[in-house]
Amino acid sequence: MKRKLINWLGLTGVISLLSYTAAVLFAPSAYPGYNWMAQAVSDLSAETAPSRMLWNQLAALYGKCSIVCVTCVSIFFSEHKLFPKAFRVGIYLFTVMSWISGVGYAMFPLADSGNEITSFQEVMHMAVTALVVVLSIVSLILLIVSGMKQRETRTIGIFAAIAFFMMMTGAIGINAFPAEYFGIAERFSVFAAVGFTAVLGIALFNNFHLTEGETE
Repeated sequence: MKRKLINWLGLTGVISLLSYTAAVLFAPSAYPGYNWMAQAVSDLSAETAPSRMLWNQLAALYGKCSIVCVTCVSIFFSEHKLFPKAFRVGIYLFTVMSWISGVGYAMFPLADSGNEITSFQEVMHMAVTALVVVLSIVSLILLIVSGMKQRETRTIGIFAAIAFFMMMTGAIGINAFPAEYFGIAERFSVFAAVGFTAVLGIALFNNFHLTEGETE
């Protein structure tokens, strides 16, 4: 298969996942006393967190590559109308979610790691989180339901179901688990979207299994 530039840009999704994973794994080394089982990932990048600089270095490619990847995926689907409309809408909503996540968290980073949410900036941080969660859920449901209808999209539908299951496990676990295990539950949710972005990127790299005739 002859790959175009947009297909190669799908690999930015994998780079995003690797960058994020490195930040989650190694940034705690610069945060004395950080308990990954109890604390949120966002605590590592909070304005007052001692690990903020290392986090920014390790996650430098995460947000940028994620947005590039999903944007390219959206462009790809906008040019190929043979996919179900509901599936394409799901892709577009997931892309909007990624933009809101990338821009919103940059504008409103968590001010104080591990402390009570009180300031306007912290409230906006939580508002961005709520919007990201809602858009993630709606987009994944659309991709699950519509993705099973065609051979070319069935694999994406399955991975969307896995991401949705991880997200729901995290959401339920955050409220159901004891406070000392909050971080474990939260990581199910945060890795769901990052991992699914990588899946979309790999699928784009492989042209979503379309033949040359179908892509013309």
